[in-house]
Amino acid sequence: MTERQTQGMATRRKVLGDAHVDRAEANKSAFDAPFQQMITEGAWGTVWADDAISHRERSMLTLSLLAAMGNFEEIPMHIRATANTGASPQDVLQAFMHVAVYAGVPKANHAIKLAKQTYAEMGVDL
Repeated sequence: MTERQTQGMATRRKVLGDAHVDRAEANKSAFDAPFQQMITEGAWGTVWADDAISHRERSMLTLSLLAAMGNFEEIPMHIRATANTGASPQDVLQAFMHVAVYAGVPKANHAIKLAKQTYAEMGVDL
């Protein structure tokens, strides 16, 4: 492993949790191994590993961008990660309210629906 990959894996585990990363690693194949390496080094070993802003802030940015771009599939994963990053449900709601203003109410509405479902699965009272 490269230093960036080692750092990326540590950050990925800190944010997403061991169970999620272990599942992803177990499902990795020769086909998608290069992709997994790229996101571990690039996203987790560079961007998420940078301490210029907190993981809480990165969670809010990530969730906002996912919703704004309509990439709803990853929102539940990143909502679950807030348990590790410190972003509160109120933080997430504020992020999605920004999405409503700058990217559209339907996208924010759908993201909020996914957040509510995920928080309920996590046992978080809203």
